[in-house]
Amino acid sequence: MRIVVTSQGEGLDSPADPRFGRARYLVLVDTETGECSSVDNEINLNAPQGAGIQTGKRVVELKAQAVITGHTGPKAFSVLDAGGVAIYTGASGTVRQALEQFKGGTLQKAQSADVEGHWV
Repeated sequence: MRIVVTSQGEGLDSPADPRFGRARYLVLVDTETGECSSVDNEINLNAPQGAGIQTGKRVVELKAQAVITGHTGPKAFSVLDAGGVAIYTGASGTVRQALEQFKGGTLQKAQSADVEGHWV
């Protein structure tokens, strides 16, 4: 399974970012091969608007089947949902710890956005 975790830095030991659209990095992990790569998301970090939509499109382009983050707004949720990406919110700690939370079943699959648009 290809999973994206929103992150404040590159790699598994970086802090997970609670923001989806304005996360500094997207850490892509293939749970079958163990491959890990970090995707720079700086272009959306300070975007005046549309950060969630653009980051959502990027996750879909990465062919991720799931995203782990702290929170998602309504527009980002719509883009991810339309792209067939499962959304898991409430992650905390490092990227590695967020993946462990996912594998351990402690993260719930989101059924809707959990914050309003332009949440910071």
